[in-house]
Amino acid sequence: MNLNFVDVIVKAGEILLEGLHRDVKANYKGKSDIVTEIDLKSEAFLKEELLKIFNGYKIVAEETENKLVDASRVIYIDPLDGTTNYYHKFPFFAISVAVYNDGSPIEAAVYNPYYKELFVASKGEGAFLNGKRLCVSNKKALEESLIVTGFTSGVIQKEGKHLVEILKKISESSHGIRRIGSAALDLCYVAMGVFEGFYEKGLKPWDVAAGKLIVTEAGGKISDIDGEKHEVDSGFIVATNGLIHEELLSILNE
Repeated sequence: MNLNFVDVIVKAGEILLEGLHRDVKANYKGKSDIVTEIDLKSEAFLKEELLKIFNGYKIVAEETENKLVDASRVIYIDPLDGTTNYYHKFPFFAISVAVYNDGSPIEAAVYNPYYKELFVASKGEGAFLNGKRLCVSNKKALEESLIVTGFTSGVIQKEGKHLVEILKKISESSHGIRRIGSAALDLCYVAMGVFEGFYEKGLKPWDVAAGKLIVTEAGGKISDIDGEKHEVDSGFIVATNGLIHEELLSILNE
């Protein structure tokens, strides 16, 4: 793991904490999709500092225009995943950064500065939380499992009825479902064994790019809704401990 890479992300976390304890300005990108001045400040800092470390890479980030021509070397940045949580001072939000070479992640970090949770992974070297190696849960059945999900307002508007049906089926077949409002942290909590599975539709590359590597390096499994290889732009992600993957997919595809 590149220690300079980690240091930049931790410093960006200080920007988030500085803004958390005061009123921040927010604008609406959609009906319930907001961006704060802190999102923009964090992103500007991350872009400037990470390009000093990863020379020749392209940036794909949430709050700025993203026109990616050459995808061979890319840094995916979500400067504040869980902006709505942050805006309402609900302390589940994170910075999510992943470095990709030729379509595959090589370095990833997700950092919740409020709880000082620093999740990191390097390809082939495992995943860690504050220096402690992560391992997914060993629960073998959905009925033993706790599942986490998320849904955007756009998905609710288009698929509200089906969404509720799926939530009902999974709730009846498991220990329950949680929604904490940060896909990056959802994936990390699968990696550390808090949740056995996570699924969500409508996510963007910066939402999942880092978490994907952290889950797989912790021994978990990632796919799209069809059980095929998940790409950062697939739109629908399913992440599990691997043991309940097919069972969860079967319900999601009913």
